[in-house]
This record gives sequence, C-alpha cells and structure tokens, in this order.
Amino acid sequence: MARDINDIERDIERTRNQLASTLDELANRTSPKTLTDNAKDQAAGFFQDPTVQKVLAGLGVGVAVLVGIRVLNGRKRKKELKELQRLLARR
Repeated sequence: MARDINDIERDIERTRNQLASTLDELANRTSPKTLTDNAKDQAAGFFQDPTVQKVLAGLGVGVAVLVGIRVLNGRKRKKELKELQRLLARR
C-alpha cells in the first residue's frame, strides 16, 4: 500500500526535528565550557579519592624530607668549608 504524501511529510518533519535535537545536543556536549566543566569535575573527583590523597601526602612528605636533607647537607658542607678556610688561614 502506497503511503500518503502527508504521512511522508510528517515523517520528514519528525526526522528533521530529531536531527536538529541531536545536533544541538552534540554542540552542547562539545562546547569548550562543557568540556572544561567536565574536566574540572573529573579532576575534583580524582583528588577526592582517599587513595590518591594518601599518595599525594606521601609524595609531599618525601619531598619535604629530601629538601630537609639537602638543606642539612648544605649547612654541613658550608661549616666544613669554613673550617677548612680557617685551617688554611693559619698556615
């Protein structure tokens, strides 16, 4: 049975509206603001994870210890150089 021209036009109009809606949704999902907001939300969620927080805290402590060792070694070396200068100045 052949379709009525009005049915065909309604199908075309419905398909056109669905396509327009799909394109609008794609444009919204790929907009820079939406992408930025999604990335922020993902990063915030990542850093809220207790395991990640423990790892970051461990890294922070490790860096602080390394900096402390470096400072202490620098002071020790400076003290040794002063002592060496003092001994050489006596000669």
